[in-house]
Amino acid sequence: MGRLPPHQKLRTDFPVLHFGGVPEFDRDTWDFRVEGVVENPISLNYDEFLALKRTEDVSDFHCVTGWSKFDLKWEGVRFIDLAGLVKPKKNARFAIIVAEGEYTTSLPLDELMEPDVLLAYKFEGKPLEPVHGGPLRLVVPKKYAYKSAKWVRKVVFTEEDEPGFWERRGYSNSAEPWKEERYSH
Repeated sequence: MGRLPPHQKLRTDFPVLHFGGVPEFDRDTWDFRVEGVVENPISLNYDEFLALKRTEDVSDFHCVTGWSKFDLKWEGVRFIDLAGLVKPKKNARFAIIVAEGEYTTSLPLDELMEPDVLLAYKFEGKPLEPVHGGPLRLVVPKKYAYKSAKWVRKVVFTEEDEPGFWERRGYSNSAEPWKEERYSH
């Protein structure tokens, strides 16, 4: 299996695609919560989130519209480290990612626990720009980018899957680029 999934074109720029406008970020009022089927729900302000254990990772990015970009450098908190902090209960199997504007997506926990899945706040060594999802974006390199929600505000651990914004509109819930799982059947 090559790095470029089938029918993707390699880009050197980083196109900006999203539904709706770019939300305003107010550092003084911004918060991030983790709740649901966990032992230790948390609510953190921006500085508290930045104080969590951070990781740098270089990964590829694949958009469902047919382009990919290689070697993007992200910095943030690994999802697996966040899970270690909140301690999901044994019956937790999925996480719903809730972003500004009530945008959601969901993924199975085993996929979110991959070491390259981050809640990123830096891109290429600089604070993540709002058009690319700043102040906080989920990065799931092995999935199409609609699973990498921009402007993340909350994670809810659940027992059952809950299709998100694009998945309810006909996009694949599995979003596997190498299998070209773009749309649900």
